[in-house]
Amino acid sequence: MTNKKIIAVAGATGAQGGGLVRAIQNDPGGEFTARALTRDVHSTKAKELAALGAEVVAADVDDMESLKQAFTGAYGAYCVTFFWAHFSPRKEQAEAMSMAQAAKHAGLQHIIWSTLEDTRQWVPLSDDRMPTLMGRYKVPHFDAKGEANQFFTGLGLPVTFLLTSFYWDNFIYFGMGPKQGPDGHLAITLPMGDKKLPGIAAEDIGRCAYGIFKKGPEFIGKSAGVAGEHLTGAQMAAAFGKALNRDVRYNAVPPEVYRGSGFPGAEDLGNMFQFKHDFEEYYCGARDPAVARSLNPALQSFAQWLAQNKDRIPLE
Repeated sequence: MTNKKIIAVAGATGAQGGGLVRAIQNDPGGEFTARALTRDVHSTKAKELAALGAEVVAADVDDMESLKQAFTGAYGAYCVTFFWAHFSPRKEQAEAMSMAQAAKHAGLQHIIWSTLEDTRQWVPLSDDRMPTLMGRYKVPHFDAKGEANQFFTGLGLPVTFLLTSFYWDNFIYFGMGPKQGPDGHLAITLPMGDKKLPGIAAEDIGRCAYGIFKKGPEFIGKSAGVAGEHLTGAQMAAAFGKALNRDVRYNAVPPEVYRGSGFPGAEDLGNMFQFKHDFEEYYCGARDPAVARSLNPALQSFAQWLAQNKDRIPLE
Protein backbone atom coordinates (compact mmCIF):
# COMPACT_ATOMS: atom_id res chain seq x y z
CA MET A 1 0.00 0.00 0.00
CA THR A 2 2.77 2.42 0.92
CA ASN A 3 4.33 2.03 -2.52
CA LYS A 4 1.22 3.18 -4.32
CA LYS A 5 0.95 6.61 -5.88
CA ILE A 6 -1.50 8.86 -4.07
CA ILE A 7 -4.24 10.65 -5.97
CA ALA A 8 -5.72 13.48 -3.89
CA VAL A 9 -9.39 13.84 -4.80
CA ALA A 10 -11.21 17.12 -4.18
CA GLY A 11 -14.95 16.83 -3.74
CA ALA A 12 -14.50 13.18 -2.78
CA THR A 13 -18.01 12.84 -1.36
CA GLY A 14 -19.55 14.36 -4.50
CA ALA A 15 -20.58 12.69 -7.73
CA GLN A 16 -17.38 12.99 -9.76
CA GLY A 17 -14.88 12.74 -6.92
CA GLY A 18 -16.68 9.86 -5.28
CA GLY A 19 -16.72 7.97 -8.56
CA LEU A 20 -12.96 8.42 -8.89
CA VAL A 21 -12.23 7.30 -5.31
CA ARG A 22 -14.35 4.18 -5.81
CA ALA A 23 -12.70 3.43 -9.16
CA ILE A 24 -9.24 3.64 -7.59
CA GLN A 25 -10.07 1.64 -4.47
CA ASN A 26 -12.01 -1.03 -6.39
CA ASP A 27 -8.86 -1.79 -8.39
CA PRO A 28 -6.66 -3.35 -5.69
CA GLY A 29 -4.02 -4.38 -8.22
CA GLY A 30 -3.63 -0.83 -9.55
CA GLU A 31 -0.72 1.50 -8.97
CA PHE A 32 -2.76 4.21 -7.22
CA THR A 33 -4.51 4.78 -3.92
CA ALA A 34 -6.99 7.55 -3.15
CA ARG A 35 -6.71 10.37 -0.65
CA ALA A 36 -10.27 11.62 -0.25
CA LEU A 37 -10.58 15.34 0.57
CA THR A 38 -13.73 16.38 2.40
CA ARG A 39 -14.82 19.13 4.77
CA ASP A 40 -16.45 16.58 7.09
CA VAL A 41 -14.45 13.40 7.67
CA HIS A 42 -17.24 12.07 9.91
CA SER A 43 -20.00 12.20 7.26
CA THR A 44 -21.65 9.00 6.13
CA LYS A 45 -20.18 9.34 2.63
CA ALA A 46 -16.68 9.94 4.03
CA LYS A 47 -16.95 6.85 6.22
CA GLU A 48 -18.04 4.81 3.20
CA LEU A 49 -14.90 5.88 1.33
CA ALA A 50 -12.72 5.08 4.33
CA ALA A 51 -14.28 1.61 4.43
CA LEU A 52 -12.99 1.09 0.87
CA GLY A 53 -9.47 1.78 2.11
CA ALA A 54 -9.20 5.40 1.00
CA GLU A 55 -7.28 7.83 3.18
CA VAL A 56 -9.86 10.42 4.24
CA VAL A 57 -8.47 13.85 5.16
CA ALA A 58 -10.08 17.14 6.14
CA ALA A 59 -9.61 19.82 3.50
CA ASP A 60 -11.64 22.71 2.12
CA VAL A 61 -11.29 24.20 -1.36
CA ASP A 62 -11.82 27.60 0.28
CA ASP A 63 -8.80 27.05 2.55
CA MET A 64 -5.47 27.16 0.69
CA GLU A 65 -3.40 25.85 3.60
CA SER A 66 -5.62 22.80 4.04
CA LEU A 67 -5.26 22.07 0.31
CA LYS A 68 -1.49 22.38 0.44
CA GLN A 69 -1.35 19.89 3.29
CA ALA A 70 -3.77 17.51 1.54
CA PHE A 71 -1.80 17.60 -1.72
CA THR A 72 1.62 17.14 -0.07
CA GLY A 73 3.17 13.79 -0.88
CA ALA A 74 0.62 12.99 -3.58
CA TYR A 75 1.43 12.01 -7.16
CA GLY A 76 -1.62 13.70 -8.61
CA ALA A 77 -4.89 15.43 -7.86
CA TYR A 78 -8.42 15.58 -9.19
CA CYS A 79 -9.70 19.15 -9.02
CA VAL A 80 -13.42 19.89 -9.25
CA THR A 81 -15.78 22.63 -8.09
CA PHE A 82 -19.52 22.60 -7.42
CA PHE A 83 -21.14 25.78 -8.75
CA TRP A 84 -24.63 24.85 -7.57
CA ALA A 85 -23.64 25.07 -3.91
CA HIS A 86 -23.33 28.86 -4.16
CA PHE A 87 -24.17 30.02 -7.75
CA SER A 88 -21.06 32.25 -7.72
CA PRO A 89 -18.65 32.19 -10.69
CA ARG A 90 -16.14 34.28 -8.72
CA LYS A 91 -16.16 31.84 -5.82
CA GLU A 92 -15.75 28.94 -8.23
CA GLN A 93 -12.75 30.63 -9.83
CA ALA A 94 -11.20 31.38 -6.44
CA GLU A 95 -11.51 27.69 -5.58
CA ALA A 96 -9.88 26.68 -8.86
CA MET A 97 -7.04 29.14 -8.25
CA SER A 98 -6.47 27.74 -4.76
CA MET A 99 -6.31 24.18 -6.08
CA ALA A 100 -3.90 25.17 -8.86
CA GLN A 101 -1.62 26.99 -6.44
CA ALA A 102 -1.71 24.12 -3.94
CA ALA A 103 -0.86 21.68 -6.75
CA LYS A 104 2.11 23.84 -7.73
CA HIS A 105 3.27 24.04 -4.12
CA ALA A 106 3.08 20.24 -3.77
CA GLY A 107 4.92 19.57 -7.03
CA LEU A 108 2.25 17.23 -8.33
CA GLN A 109 3.03 15.20 -11.45
CA HIS A 110 -0.50 15.06 -12.92
CA ILE A 111 -3.60 17.16 -12.29
CA ILE A 112 -7.02 16.64 -13.81
CA TRP A 113 -9.16 19.79 -13.82
CA SER A 114 -12.85 19.03 -14.36
CA THR A 115 -13.85 21.89 -16.62
CA LEU A 116 -16.27 23.07 -19.31
CA GLU A 117 -16.21 25.46 -22.24
CA ASP A 118 -16.10 29.22 -21.89
CA THR A 119 -19.15 29.73 -24.09
CA ARG A 120 -18.21 33.38 -24.70
CA GLN A 121 -15.72 32.10 -27.26
CA TRP A 122 -18.76 31.05 -29.35
CA VAL A 123 -21.35 33.56 -28.13
CA PRO A 124 -19.67 36.86 -27.20
CA LEU A 125 -21.39 39.15 -24.73
CA SER A 126 -22.40 41.38 -27.64
CA ASP A 127 -24.40 38.50 -29.18
CA ASP A 128 -28.03 38.87 -28.13
CA ARG A 129 -29.18 35.41 -29.21
CA MET A 130 -29.12 34.61 -25.48
CA PRO A 131 -29.16 37.01 -22.52
CA THR A 132 -25.98 38.02 -20.71
CA LEU A 133 -26.12 36.90 -17.07
CA MET A 134 -24.50 38.45 -13.99
CA GLY A 135 -23.17 41.20 -16.25
CA ARG A 136 -20.37 39.19 -17.82
CA TYR A 137 -21.37 35.59 -18.57
CA LYS A 138 -23.52 33.69 -21.03
CA VAL A 139 -23.47 30.35 -19.17
CA PRO A 140 -21.97 31.20 -15.76
CA HIS A 141 -21.29 27.64 -14.59
CA PHE A 142 -19.53 26.87 -17.89
CA ASP A 143 -17.73 30.16 -18.48
CA ALA A 144 -16.17 30.39 -15.01
CA LYS A 145 -14.65 26.92 -15.30
CA GLY A 146 -13.38 27.52 -18.83
CA GLU A 147 -11.86 30.84 -17.80
CA ALA A 148 -10.17 29.11 -14.85
CA ASN A 149 -8.21 26.81 -17.18
CA GLN A 150 -5.60 29.56 -17.37
CA PHE A 151 -4.82 29.19 -13.66
CA PHE A 152 -3.46 25.70 -14.31
CA THR A 153 -1.66 26.47 -17.57
CA GLY A 154 -0.32 29.75 -16.24
CA LEU A 155 1.49 27.94 -13.44
CA GLY A 156 2.94 25.44 -15.91
CA LEU A 157 1.16 22.51 -14.29
CA PRO A 158 1.01 19.03 -15.86
CA VAL A 159 -2.75 19.23 -16.36
CA THR A 160 -5.43 17.36 -18.26
CA PHE A 161 -8.66 19.25 -18.93
CA LEU A 162 -11.60 16.86 -18.50
CA LEU A 163 -14.70 18.07 -20.33
CA THR A 164 -17.73 16.48 -18.70
CA SER A 165 -21.27 16.00 -20.03
CA PHE A 166 -24.84 16.27 -18.79
CA TYR A 167 -25.27 13.94 -15.79
CA TRP A 168 -28.06 11.45 -16.30
CA ASP A 169 -28.21 11.59 -12.50
CA ASN A 170 -29.84 15.03 -12.94
CA PHE A 171 -33.01 13.09 -13.66
CA ILE A 172 -32.85 11.90 -10.04
CA TYR A 173 -31.51 14.90 -8.15
CA PHE A 174 -32.14 18.00 -10.24
CA GLY A 175 -35.84 17.63 -10.86
CA MET A 176 -35.36 16.95 -14.57
CA GLY A 177 -37.08 13.55 -14.63
CA PRO A 178 -40.42 12.78 -16.30
CA LYS A 179 -43.33 14.82 -14.95
CA GLN A 180 -47.04 14.31 -15.50
CA GLY A 181 -48.64 16.98 -17.63
CA PRO A 182 -52.25 18.21 -17.82
CA ASP A 183 -52.94 15.49 -20.40
CA GLY A 184 -51.94 12.80 -17.89
CA HIS A 185 -48.85 11.77 -19.84
CA LEU A 186 -45.35 11.72 -18.45
CA ALA A 187 -42.89 13.95 -20.30
CA ILE A 188 -39.33 15.19 -20.06
CA THR A 189 -38.89 18.86 -20.90
CA LEU A 190 -35.71 20.18 -22.50
CA PRO A 191 -34.95 23.09 -24.87
CA MET A 192 -32.92 20.88 -27.22
CA GLY A 193 -35.23 20.67 -30.24
CA ASP A 194 -34.13 17.67 -32.30
CA LYS A 195 -30.45 18.07 -31.37
CA LYS A 196 -28.43 15.46 -29.52
CA LEU A 197 -27.38 15.92 -25.90
CA PRO A 198 -24.16 14.21 -24.74
CA GLY A 199 -24.87 12.55 -21.40
CA ILE A 200 -23.10 10.29 -18.94
CA ALA A 201 -23.58 8.51 -15.63
CA ALA A 202 -21.81 10.64 -12.99
CA GLU A 203 -20.04 7.53 -11.68
CA ASP A 204 -18.53 6.99 -15.12
CA ILE A 205 -16.89 10.43 -15.04
CA GLY A 206 -14.82 9.27 -12.07
CA ARG A 207 -13.99 6.01 -13.82
CA CYS A 208 -12.87 7.92 -16.92
CA ALA A 209 -10.70 10.16 -14.75
CA TYR A 210 -9.08 7.05 -13.31
CA GLY A 211 -8.37 5.89 -16.85
CA ILE A 212 -6.66 9.23 -17.56
CA PHE A 213 -4.44 8.90 -14.49
CA LYS A 214 -3.51 5.37 -15.56
CA LYS A 215 -2.48 6.57 -19.03
CA GLY A 216 -0.55 9.45 -17.46
CA PRO A 217 1.77 11.33 -19.83
CA GLU A 218 -0.43 10.54 -22.84
CA PHE A 219 -3.03 13.01 -21.57
CA ILE A 220 -0.90 15.69 -19.92
CA GLY A 221 -1.36 19.05 -21.64
CA LYS A 222 -4.48 17.85 -23.44
CA SER A 223 -8.25 17.99 -23.18
CA ALA A 224 -10.41 14.88 -22.97
CA GLY A 225 -14.18 15.01 -23.41
CA VAL A 226 -16.34 12.17 -22.12
CA ALA A 227 -19.91 11.04 -22.75
CA GLY A 228 -21.80 7.78 -22.46
CA GLU A 229 -24.09 8.50 -25.41
CA HIS A 230 -25.36 11.35 -27.58
CA LEU A 231 -29.15 11.21 -27.53
CA THR A 232 -32.02 13.42 -28.68
CA GLY A 233 -34.80 14.29 -26.28
CA ALA A 234 -37.08 11.93 -28.19
CA GLN A 235 -34.58 9.08 -27.83
CA MET A 236 -34.26 9.70 -24.09
CA ALA A 237 -38.05 9.77 -23.71
CA ALA A 238 -38.30 6.48 -25.58
CA ALA A 239 -35.67 4.95 -23.30
CA PHE A 240 -37.59 6.19 -20.27
CA GLY A 241 -40.78 4.69 -21.65
CA LYS A 242 -39.15 1.32 -22.15
CA ALA A 243 -37.52 1.29 -18.71
CA LEU A 244 -40.65 2.47 -16.86
CA ASN A 245 -43.10 0.55 -19.05
CA ARG A 246 -45.11 3.76 -19.45
CA ASP A 247 -45.74 6.28 -22.17
CA VAL A 248 -43.11 9.01 -21.79
CA ARG A 249 -43.03 11.92 -24.20
CA TYR A 250 -40.51 14.59 -25.07
CA ASN A 251 -41.61 18.18 -24.58
CA ALA A 252 -39.28 20.38 -26.64
CA VAL A 253 -39.63 23.96 -25.44
CA PRO A 254 -37.88 27.12 -26.70
CA PRO A 255 -34.86 28.25 -24.62
CA GLU A 256 -36.65 31.42 -23.53
CA VAL A 257 -39.47 29.34 -22.03
CA TYR A 258 -36.96 27.19 -20.13
CA ARG A 259 -35.12 30.32 -18.92
CA GLY A 260 -38.40 31.58 -17.51
CA SER A 261 -39.16 28.41 -15.55
CA GLY A 262 -38.53 30.17 -12.26
CA PHE A 263 -36.34 27.63 -10.46
CA PRO A 264 -32.87 28.65 -9.19
CA GLY A 265 -30.42 28.58 -12.09
CA ALA A 266 -33.10 28.37 -14.79
CA GLU A 267 -31.55 31.18 -16.86
CA ASP A 268 -28.09 29.63 -16.64
CA LEU A 269 -29.39 26.21 -17.67
CA GLY A 270 -31.57 27.64 -20.41
CA ASN A 271 -28.52 29.32 -21.93
CA MET A 272 -26.51 26.13 -21.44
CA PHE A 273 -28.97 24.02 -23.36
CA GLN A 274 -29.18 26.66 -26.08
CA PHE A 275 -25.39 26.59 -26.41
CA LYS A 276 -25.46 22.80 -26.72
CA HIS A 277 -28.27 23.05 -29.28
CA ASP A 278 -26.77 25.82 -31.40
CA PHE A 279 -23.28 24.30 -31.44
CA GLU A 280 -24.27 20.62 -31.49
CA GLU A 281 -21.59 19.57 -33.98
CA TYR A 282 -18.76 21.05 -31.93
CA TYR A 283 -20.17 20.07 -28.53
CA CYS A 284 -20.83 16.44 -29.43
CA GLY A 285 -17.56 16.20 -31.33
CA ALA A 286 -15.62 17.24 -28.23
CA ARG A 287 -17.21 14.40 -26.24
CA ASP A 288 -16.66 11.13 -28.08
CA PRO A 289 -18.11 8.07 -26.30
CA ALA A 290 -15.32 6.03 -27.90
CA VAL A 291 -12.77 8.09 -25.97
CA ALA A 292 -14.72 7.56 -22.75
CA ARG A 293 -14.93 3.82 -23.42
CA SER A 294 -11.19 3.61 -24.04
CA LEU A 295 -10.68 5.13 -20.58
CA ASN A 296 -13.50 3.20 -18.92
CA PRO A 297 -14.41 -0.10 -20.63
CA ALA A 298 -17.42 -0.47 -18.31
CA LEU A 299 -18.98 2.76 -19.69
CA GLN A 300 -22.76 2.65 -19.32
CA SER A 301 -25.33 3.40 -21.99
CA PHE A 302 -28.41 5.40 -21.05
CA ALA A 303 -30.52 2.23 -21.15
CA GLN A 304 -28.09 0.46 -18.82
CA TRP A 305 -28.08 3.42 -16.44
CA LEU A 306 -31.89 3.55 -16.45
CA ALA A 307 -32.13 -0.17 -15.70
CA GLN A 308 -30.04 0.40 -12.58
CA ASN A 309 -31.61 3.68 -11.48
CA LYS A 310 -35.21 3.86 -12.71
CA ASP A 311 -36.63 3.30 -9.22
CA ARG A 312 -34.66 6.29 -7.88
CA ILE A 313 -36.16 8.76 -10.36
CA PRO A 314 -39.07 10.73 -8.83
CA LEU A 315 -42.07 10.79 -11.14
CA GLU A 316 -44.30 13.81 -10.61
